[in-house]
Amino acid sequence: MARKLSGIVTSDVQDKTIVVTVTTRKTHPIYGKSYIVSKKFAAHDEKNDAHIGDKVIIAESKPISKNKAFVLDSIVERGHEIVEIKKTAVEEEAEAKLAEKEAKRAAEKEIEKAAETEKEAKK
Repeated sequence: MARKLSGIVTSDVQDKTIVVTVTTRKTHPIYGKSYIVSKKFAAHDEKNDAHIGDKVIIAESKPISKNKAFVLDSIVERGHEIVEIKKTAVEEEAEAKLAEKEAKRAAEKEIEKAAETEKEAKK
């Protein structure tokens, strides 16, 4: 019987091919700590149904190409294509500094314009 794996589609750029990331939890044989292992599989998607973020089930098949030995079995859950990544504190701080610098530059330009208009008015 063919092996079936469930995972999330991470790429659908290629025609009739999707890349599925399968994550599994494993336990270290000596220390007993559990850790997560991710592996990517290229799978054949004949109708180009699956898109990024979809939860799918892929089934093992005879090799279709050099990298593809799985076919799309079913789409379990439709995902959200747009994935929003939360900004870190460092990125937020950097954006705040950039905004502050831009505000200072704008204020300096206004002061220079005011000085030029005063000079022109005195002439």
